[in-house]
Amino acid sequence: MTIEERRAWIMGLVTVAAYTWYVIAVLGRAGDSGSALADVSYQATLLWTIIGAIVTSIIAHIAVSILFHRGEEKPDERDRDIYRFGEYIGQWLVLAGATAALGLAMLEVRHFWIANVIYLAFVLGAVLSSALKIFAYRRGLPRW
Repeated sequence: MTIEERRAWIMGLVTVAAYTWYVIAVLGRAGDSGSALADVSYQATLLWTIIGAIVTSIIAHIAVSILFHRGEEKPDERDRDIYRFGEYIGQWLVLAGATAALGLAMLEVRHFWIANVIYLAFVLGAVLSSALKIFAYRRGLPRW
């Protein structure tokens, strides 16, 4: 397994874990207070979840680089193609989420829903991007 494939695994797993923790925390607050979901205080939880995911990802990347260091593993052309393939397709979900958030903002929907649509779009984009990269490393790039 190349270092780039390991990085895709890290990104996917950290993203899913962080988002799962965020959803559990917000739903738990709504259940504890008995208030509507959109009335729950989510801002600090969202911010700390994102910061925690970034820090965890950095630490995991460093640990994997140290543990699996095999000399000079520089990305080659295949790695760059796989990276582009995953990122380009994953970014379409981010674009779709931004468009949905824009529509919600124009409809003057509460900030809770707009922020959560944007966060979900980033999560889905990162997960799809990671999954496509892993798939491409295992099965090869699709031939169009």
